[in-house]
Amino acid sequence: MRVLLDNGMPRGVATALSGHVVEEVRGRGWDTLRNGELLDAAETAGFEVFVTTDQNIRYQQNLTGRKLAVVVLTSARWKLISRRLSEIAAAVTAARRGALNEVEIPSD
Repeated sequence: MRVLLDNGMPRGVATALSGHVVEEVRGRGWDTLRNGELLDAAETAGFEVFVTTDQNIRYQQNLTGRKLAVVVLTSARWKLISRRLSEIAAAVTAARRGALNEVEIPSD
C-alpha cells in the first residue's frame, strides 16, 4: 500500500510500515496544504492511506467517497507511539478507502 505520513508524525513510524511504500507530506512539498487540499493531492498521487495525529480531521473532512483511508493516532509523542508500532501497522494494513481508523495511544 502507498502510505502518506502527515506533518508532525514521528519519522520512526515509517519503520513499522516496512511492507508498504511510505512517504512524508514534507518530502512531497505538501506541508503547506490544508487538510482537504492535502487529501485531494494524496488521492491524485495514488496514496491509499493517510496517517495523521490530527484528531479533528474526522470533524473537518467528509471521508465518504474518498479513495483513501485515514488512520488517526491519538498522540504525536514518539515515546508513546513507539510502544504501539505493531498496532499502527495493523491499522494501516486493515485500512479501507473512505474509512477512518483510530489507534489509541495511551498516555501511560
